[in-house]
Amino acid sequence: MIGRLLTAGMIVLAAGAAQADERAFLGSLEGQWAGRGMVKMRADARPINVSCNFDTQSAGSALSMRGTCRGLVVVSRSIGADLQSNGENYRGIYTGPMGGRSGLVGKRRGDAINLTVRWAKEVNGDHRANMTLRKVGENGMRLTTIDVDPSSGKRVVTSDINLQRR
Repeated sequence: MIGRLLTAGMIVLAAGAAQADERAFLGSLEGQWAGRGMVKMRADARPINVSCNFDTQSAGSALSMRGTCRGLVVVSRSIGADLQSNGENYRGIYTGPMGGRSGLVGKRRGDAINLTVRWAKEVNGDHRANMTLRKVGENGMRLTTIDVDPSSGKRVVTSDINLQRR
């Protein structure tokens, strides 16, 4: 009986430590961010150079990102994400440049939250892609999306944005 209580207590302590670790990590992503990168509207399209600004806020085990990316001089798109951590597991919603709300699910490994995107509409022949939000040093963040080109079956980087804390 005592062994079971000790085991249960250790599990509760480990879960609490994991939750605290996620809160600290998400808190380190809070702030104003600006940067540049590229976006492909389709896996087989030419990349479009973009400049982006984001406001990121954390509240406990939740992270909210709101931003705008501009490309081709006159095109401006709002994008955002809301993530919730349950220990090492993440769930959330991504609102992409076309306005659709897509599901996010994944885990954090080190300085990166690796997510599977379930697109609201078909993109590149299916509804799935991978997205990574990576903290780079103290003042950097990198957002990358990888999808599959339906004509070749190869994985293609469809967005890669490097941000710096302002």
